[in-house]
Amino acid sequence: MKTLCSLIPLLFLSSCFLSLSQTHLPKHYCLDDQRSPLLQLQTHLYSNFTFSSKFELWDLHTDCCSWEGVSCDSLGHVIGLDLSYRNLSGSFHSIFHLHHLRRLNLAGNNFNTTLLSYEFDKLPNLTHLNLSSSCFHGQIPMEISYLTRLVSLDLSYQDDCYWRNADYDFPTLKLEKPNFKTLMKNLKFLRQLYLDGVNISTHSSKWCETTSLVLSNLQVLSLSNCGLEGPLCSSLSRLPFLSKLVLDYNPISYLPPNFLENSSHLVSLSLVSCDLSGHFPTEIFLLPKIQSIDLSYNEKLMGQFSEFPSNNALQSLSLSDTNFSGKLPESIGNLKFLKDLTLDYCKFYGTIPWSVANLSRLVKLDLSDNNFSGSIPPFHPFGVPNLAHLNLESNKLSGSIHSSLFTLPSLRTLSLIENQFVGKIDEFPNASSSLIEGLHLGNEYLSGPIPKSIFQLRRLEELYIYGNGFGSMKFSMFFQLNNLRFLSLFEIILLIESDNKSLTFPQLDTLYLSSCNLTEFPEFIKTQDKLVELDLSNNHIQGVVPNWLWKSTLSWVDLSLNPIDFPKQFPFGDANFSLPMLTELRMGSCNISAFPEFLKSLENLKTLDLPNNTISGAIPNWVWKKSLRDLNLANNHLSSLDQLLPNQSSTSSQGSPTAAICNMSKLRYFDASYNNLSGLIPNCLGNMSALTLLNLQGNNFSGALPEFSKANQLQFLIVSDNRLERKLPRSLAKCTQLEYLDVGDNMIHDAFPFWLEELTALTVLILRKNKFYGRIKYFKNKVVFPTLDVLDIASNEFSGELSINLFQATQLRSLKIGMNKLEGKLPRALASCTKLEVLDLGNNMIHDTFPFWLQKLPSLKVLILRANKFYDRITEFDVESGFPKLRILDIASNNFSGNLSIQFLQSLKAMMQMTGEDKAKLEYIGDNYYQDSVTIFNKGIEMFYEKVLTILTCLDLSNNSFHGRIPEGIQILMSLKVLNLSHNSFSGEIPSALDNLKDLESLDLSQNNLSGKIPPQLASLTFLEALNLSYNQLEGSIPQSNQLNTFSNDSYIGNPKLCGLPLSRKCNEVGLPMPPPPEEDEEDSWLDAMSTLQIILKSCFKITRLYLKQGVGCKIRRYLKQIKLKQRSITNNILDS
Repeated sequence: MKTLCSLIPLLFLSSCFLSLSQTHLPKHYCLDDQRSPLLQLQTHLYSNFTFSSKFELWDLHTDCCSWEGVSCDSLGHVIGLDLSYRNLSGSFHSIFHLHHLRRLNLAGNNFNTTLLSYEFDKLPNLTHLNLSSSCFHGQIPMEISYLTRLVSLDLSYQDDCYWRNADYDFPTLKLEKPNFKTLMKNLKFLRQLYLDGVNISTHSSKWCETTSLVLSNLQVLSLSNCGLEGPLCSSLSRLPFLSKLVLDYNPISYLPPNFLENSSHLVSLSLVSCDLSGHFPTEIFLLPKIQSIDLSYNEKLMGQFSEFPSNNALQSLSLSDTNFSGKLPESIGNLKFLKDLTLDYCKFYGTIPWSVANLSRLVKLDLSDNNFSGSIPPFHPFGVPNLAHLNLESNKLSGSIHSSLFTLPSLRTLSLIENQFVGKIDEFPNASSSLIEGLHLGNEYLSGPIPKSIFQLRRLEELYIYGNGFGSMKFSMFFQLNNLRFLSLFEIILLIESDNKSLTFPQLDTLYLSSCNLTEFPEFIKTQDKLVELDLSNNHIQGVVPNWLWKSTLSWVDLSLNPIDFPKQFPFGDANFSLPMLTELRMGSCNISAFPEFLKSLENLKTLDLPNNTISGAIPNWVWKKSLRDLNLANNHLSSLDQLLPNQSSTSSQGSPTAAICNMSKLRYFDASYNNLSGLIPNCLGNMSALTLLNLQGNNFSGALPEFSKANQLQFLIVSDNRLERKLPRSLAKCTQLEYLDVGDNMIHDAFPFWLEELTALTVLILRKNKFYGRIKYFKNKVVFPTLDVLDIASNEFSGELSINLFQATQLRSLKIGMNKLEGKLPRALASCTKLEVLDLGNNMIHDTFPFWLQKLPSLKVLILRANKFYDRITEFDVESGFPKLRILDIASNNFSGNLSIQFLQSLKAMMQMTGEDKAKLEYIGDNYYQDSVTIFNKGIEMFYEKVLTILTCLDLSNNSFHGRIPEGIQILMSLKVLNLSHNSFSGEIPSALDNLKDLESLDLSQNNLSGKIPPQLASLTFLEALNLSYNQLEGSIPQSNQLNTFSNDSYIGNPKLCGLPLSRKCNEVGLPMPPPPEEDEEDSWLDAMSTLQIILKSCFKITRLYLKQGVGCKIRRYLKQIKLKQRSITNNILDS
């Protein structure tokens, strides 16, 4: 017992000593085998992209577990290494000796290498791997699939690294061997997967099933811009823990039924620019935990909002540039957590619900570019205290702009341009304390002066004012906006006073004064030493550009549409003068006759825009700067692409690899259309790997197209209207990005290029006016050209029947195959082209009845069947549906017969009524990249419309065998501008109801059997410019009116009983003048012969009548008609004389 008592103090002291010793020991003592790899790592890393600066982050005299970015466990093993966003380059092989490593983050660096040499399988404990945005490229190594404990894998956004270093021609990471399925099969614990920007296009259709089956623990899946193909598999919805899904910029196309409707954990969904179509399931907006939805830039994606419940968790909703439509429900006010509502470039309409003015958490509201009408909701400080960004531009909002809008406490940007607001904007209080930094105002309906309060907004940095409703503005008003950096005035009459030179104008970085009626260069620019962008386009500025305009800070200048000139010498006498920052220069339509000399010194120029000038001769070699990416020289008088070198002939220059143009390795956009260029197209243009657009249209190039074996970025190739010949180069099939191919108006001799089917992006194919030949027959049993939007093969030598395969291209919008030798029937597969707007089959030999089944095409606007062998009566119309959008119908010069039925007229829905709003729109059939053309007979002549206004409405039934009366019901086609019923056998009187066609500009009823008087009501057609009633049986006096008096004798000739001006036959003469009796052998023999021939032909007609319904005997009928017209014409000529 005594011994035990004596030991207690010793044990206590020993315990205290051990405790004290442990307190002074390092918490994570770095082991030597951990320190050594880190030291090696530091020696192999550099702090920039060029390996010129060593990486010295760590103090070698301290414990490695205390080094920045390093974390250790209690035994001194390195388990975490974070060297993210340190601009590192070099190699990191030594990391793979840290076998206990669990977390590795090398994101945001500049390694610029492949991953294949790194031994990832030596890090079996790794749970988190982040190599994002570090310039890695090439194949993802198989070794990563051995990291079976991985919870988070991030290899995303390698392109960010290249963009940081201004390298725009960069390689990517890819998954080929192994593919996606092989890489993922062992990563069963993965919860976060980020592969954005990794090329998974090989076997990409399997990614969805693999994800659903293997990665059952997945919470975050981010695979934007991976080349993934759709559709999405429905099993993706069964991932039980999925909370975030990002699939932006993949051609997914459409979503499966019930997509994600049961994903109760889903918090964030992003499907930006996925080429989605169909209807988006509205149930996703109502998921219990959903906070963020972004479906932007899916132009074909449709949808509407249902009612929002009061417990909805949405915080951010973006539908920019989609086809969502309908009205916004008032229940949108239930989204109490909403911070961001972005619905720009959609098709919403109706009034903006006033409930949005009470969304107290709302920070951003963008409803621009829709069809909203009515007034602005009553936004007030208590309802939207956090609203910082409000964009309502480009709608149909009306009423006044209430000044209280400018007093919202958090408002920073406000845009209201392009609406229908009226009246003036009142002054508003407390402008000097406002937070407004950006303001966009104006349209042609606003009036009165600009409120002076705007010029008291002390924080204002960006000001855009548009529209001449404000009248003139004095430039001195802007001098007090000291923070102004961006000023854009458009269609404002700007008054620059001469007495304000002593005032100091704020230093701008952007100045746009387009269409401001300026007559000289504003002198205040002299003191603008920070100016980066300058736009003085579309004014009336004349004379020499002054020296002081060229600021060394300028990077973007637009002087287009001004008749300006340049000094012959540059830099204007200053040897030190240069424009090192100038990268973009636009001087289109400036009446420039030669390349300005100062271009020689612009070594960093990337964009040069000189279209619509009068520059002639050869392009100087100094224009071809290696820095150039975009060059537009369209519509000049250029004769050669480069100047001749000594001892160089004109025939060899352009094809030579030594030509200056052949050194343009960065050239992306080259437009030299509509010049006088001739000779061969340089072969080197086909070897430019960066080239995306080449437009040589409207020149005199000859020979064959060059090979395009290396132009793998080419998207637009336009070489129409030249003298090119031979065959299309098969190397075009290697231009996998090609979207637009136009070789029209040449002499190319080839068969139909079905081999172009490999171009999955091809949208427009124009082969018109060449020597293409043969049958359009495809023998493989599959759909071809699935993405084709426009096909124009008119005016060639194609023959045979039309291929059915070609018309299974469901995306086809415009099909022009006229002026060929096609025959047979129309393929009924055309009815599956549901997006078809233009169908031109004119001038072929197609033998069929009227294609009433084309009523199934909901978007058809133009149908041309002219000059074929269509026959029989036009019946079987669905009056209810009809042709809902058909505005141009030309079936002239066929063998149609029978009465003109009221059912047929009732089926032409789009020709009936057009709203005033539709008439006011100057919209063309087509879209931004291709606008349709059409040839129709209007006002008695054949007219070619290079662009077709959607309001052009034409009905041409001429040169057929229609008979009977012209129905009064034709008055329902009130939008008609052109009506041609000539060269038929219509009889009876001209319907007086034609006066209901108030928009009619051309009316041709000639060469029929019409009788009776000309209805005086026709005088009310005040837009009528062309009238032809000749060669009928009309009688009585021609109605005298200001409108009908404008037409000449030719409009009425051939009507023997018609009198009055402009005919020479007066109506007050007794009886009608009779022709003098002709000689007996002339008159009697001629009349007897005609009568006998008519009797014979009438007998023949009875015999052949039974066959006419089947198209047999049509020639006889037409011959009979011609004889009758000839007989009538000769008779009329005799009587008129």
